[in-house]
Amino acid sequence: MNPNHYTYHVTWSPEDNEHIGLCTEFPSLSWLAATPEEALTGIWQRVREVIADMQDNGEAIPTLVD
Repeated sequence: MNPNHYTYHVTWSPEDNEHIGLCTEFPSLSWLAATPEEALTGIWQRVREVIADMQDNGEAIPTLVD
């Protein structure tokens, strides 16, 4: 699965006082950053790493959430 095909969003976290990047298909993952752009880049990179790890271990990779 291509990480570019997942659903990402960035929101403000008042309790962390930072932007948080999220991926709908990987609800347990998040990325905190000072700017929205850094949060989006961070979560995208984290999803790429997790997909690579899942592929290496023969695990099922999440499909797009409709």
